[in-house]
Amino acid sequence: MSYKAPWLALAAASGACAAFNGVFAKLTTTQLTTSWSSAISSSLHLSSDNKFIEFIIRGSFFLLNLAFNALMWALFTSALTRASSTTRVSIINTSSNFLITALLGLMIFSEKLPPLWWVGAAGLVVGNVVIGRREEDGNENDKAEAVKGTHLEGEGPVGQRYRDYETERDEVDDDDVLELDTDVVDQANGKDVEIEQR
Repeated sequence: MSYKAPWLALAAASGACAAFNGVFAKLTTTQLTTSWSSAISSSLHLSSDNKFIEFIIRGSFFLLNLAFNALMWALFTSALTRASSTTRVSIINTSSNFLITALLGLMIFSEKLPPLWWVGAAGLVVGNVVIGRREEDGNENDKAEAVKGTHLEGEGPVGQRYRDYETERDEVDDDDVLELDTDVVDQANGKDVEIEQR
């Protein structure tokens, strides 16, 4: 198994958690939850409009919403720390989120997505892949430049700074060097020495 597999699984799982987060958020507020709570109340031999049962079910969905949101962020940041490219993690996360959201919407809410939605989702995924490839090519060029720049006499920013330093150092003339009389230096250091009059 390669090094890339863990971040890939983490990114896909974070996208799935984001999809479940959305489902639980919707179940917290939708009329479907009222229907489910009525059915549960009836099966428990309670009144079908028992608000306590509905509150418990909606509260449970809300807590699941928060839990999957936290889990999604934990998995996403873990994938980001393991992957070489943040864009790749985002591509996998977004793709799995779109696909699982569509499937859960179909299964739970009986939502039918028009073909235009699928075209838009495919366009987003393709756009993310294109951006990811550009970032990958840019990172390889940056790494090559950085390697060049690490050699003192090579090309790149480090090599240029080294050449500038060498040029400045060679331009220093002997006339520019200040020669101090040792008596003046001794007096400046606190020694009582008479300075010769010239």
